[in-house]
Amino acid sequence: MILRPLRAMEPEVRRVIAATMAVNVAVGIFGISFGVASIAAGADVLQTCALSFFTFTGASQFSAMSVVGAGGTATAAFGGAAILAARNFVYGLAMSRMLHFKRPTVPKRLLAAHFIIDESTALASAETDDRLRRIAFWSTALGLFIFWNLGTLLGALLGGAIDPEVWGLDVAFPAVFVAMLGAHLRTRRGRVAAALGALIFVVLVPILPIGVPILAAATAVLVGAWPDSRRRSAT
Repeated sequence: MILRPLRAMEPEVRRVIAATMAVNVAVGIFGISFGVASIAAGADVLQTCALSFFTFTGASQFSAMSVVGAGGTATAAFGGAAILAARNFVYGLAMSRMLHFKRPTVPKRLLAAHFIIDESTALASAETDDRLRRIAFWSTALGLFIFWNLGTLLGALLGGAIDPEVWGLDVAFPAVFVAMLGAHLRTRRGRVAAALGALIFVVLVPILPIGVPILAAATAVLVGAWPDSRRRSAT
């Protein structure tokens, strides 16, 4: 019954939705790890769920909880999380050129900004058609938000009853990024962005503090924000 609506879709739309569903489930599984880790760091269920609902960026959430769990202050936790979340600002610059809203109201822009994360940016920018980009973005964003928060709740309720490493939950997040990489490497811009990001990272690792080279490498996503000369000439 669940697969019938998927089969009824256009082939290209079905491909996009299938890809986003796979990512959503994998990230939801990883959300269980966050819920468990947050409880272990001393947060309660409500605090853990609120962090996933309002922050909604896994790396920053894990960073904040690791600082708190190690005895750090709330200010230190916020600072580290904010630095990691800075990459989403770069993603936003790229996505603003890709997501063409028919009626760009402030609430719609704010909602889209909340959902601009690694996965939604990667899957949307992998598409070349504006319509498919919007479908990829919103299906990933809404699906991830639901699955991530459900995973967080489940992990928080389980608390210390499970070990993420024993159950293999710790590999779900890296697996998602590997899965998203393939679609981008099929395009010229994707290969350029990947090569540029890798070069920036390798050059800066010996110079800058831990974590900063990763943030700098994220600026390679701006390659996707360049105007497409072929599309411009066709219009």
